[in-house]
Amino acid sequence: MLNHSKKLLLELEIQLQTINTEDNFSILEIEEVINLILAAIEKLKELLNTNTFVNKAEEIEFFKTVKPSFTSKLIYFQKMYRIETSKPIGTKKELQKQYRKEVKKLTRFFNKNKEFYKYFRTENTSFDNKYFLRNKLNVKLICNNHLFTCDKKFNTSHDYLMAKVIASELLQTYLIKKLNPTENKSIENKTNEKLKWTGSKVAIVELMYALYNEKVINNGNTSLNEIAKNIEEIFNIDMGQFNRIYLEIKDRKTIQKTQFLDTLRTNLNKRIEDANN
Repeated sequence: MLNHSKKLLLELEIQLQTINTEDNFSILEIEEVINLILAAIEKLKELLNTNTFVNKAEEIEFFKTVKPSFTSKLIYFQKMYRIETSKPIGTKKELQKQYRKEVKKLTRFFNKNKEFYKYFRTENTSFDNKYFLRNKLNVKLICNNHLFTCDKKFNTSHDYLMAKVIASELLQTYLIKKLNPTENKSIENKTNEKLKWTGSKVAIVELMYALYNEKVINNGNTSLNEIAKNIEEIFNIDMGQFNRIYLEIKDRKTIQKTQFLDTLRTNLNKRIEDANN
């Protein structure tokens, strides 16, 4: 079940990356993204209806990590759509005033849910059995979600709240960039002056997918698209259509698909052994 759902998530990430690699989505692009995510969520529901979890740990991982990775994207882009379609036509000052109102809404949300937000940020697991198993479903909480109204097979008491927290962090970053475009550009330029990737693009794509797959960045709640943008900023490289490079890696006619990662491991082990001698 988990492997199928993670594969579906990866396919969605690739689809989203082909639409736009920047933050300045057009209204039509946002609509396209929302439709893609909705279709992916429907496929996820079908997977859940035709597959079972091996154990409770797998069910918890699905509702704590996998499903929120889908629904957080939907929430994020729906809110972005609302903001961008209702923003005032006027001066820059009026526009920034509107963005600041949205930031205040996020602040109220985080304050209202500060205990769960702390649970999320500290990667706590003590209440996972209560929050992310379906037999612990809190119907009152889940019925606030009009998209998945009281579907006990597809909801736990806190998976939607988890998705809202993730989406709110993404939206906060989006709004800050909108409020401080010059400052963000300055930070980007300073970053680009420091480091430059001098290896191949195939190598950095191998590394990026390995990090994404291991969920070691933001507890696995950051998209491939976002990771790619950060890599571009840090290492002064244009990732381009990285999903196509990944497909080329996957289709390699060799036993070892991950040539760069294998070289990293071999050389690091050699360095450690040499240091111990």
